[in-house]
Amino acid sequence: MPLRPVLAAALGSAALLCAAVAPATAAPSESVTVDPTGRLADDGTVTLSGTYTCTDATGPVFVSSSVSQESPNYRHGVGGTRAVCDGAEHHWKNTGKVTSEKLKPGAVHVEATIMELRSQGGLPLPFFHAVQQQDVTLDKG
Repeated sequence: MPLRPVLAAALGSAALLCAAVAPATAAPSESVTVDPTGRLADDGTVTLSGTYTCTDATGPVFVSSSVSQESPNYRHGVGGTRAVCDGAEHHWKNTGKVTSEKLKPGAVHVEATIMELRSQGGLPLPFFHAVQQQDVTLDKG
């Protein structure tokens, strides 16, 4: 088979996949918050927390979080918590050890996301219920 039809087919498939995983708009009743203060242990363990509310989940849902300090382009994942999407407000708390770059007590930027893995055509694809970005203070603790 000539290369051009193969390339065109591959690009078409990629476009369909990108359209399938495009972020969906969260319902107005869905939200995630981040507490204004997090904890940073001496061994690099970061603890972040907040609240969340979500509804209408059909697959597994998680509250994930990440933190950046000196460069917004370099983020550290900080754990993940299984979420219950029943419309009620719940508390989340994520803990993770940052080993590749030392964080310091003080100002950091945190992103928290409620993400569901929805099955579409047999594949688990991400569906975003809510995202929150905000500045937080990391305290020693």
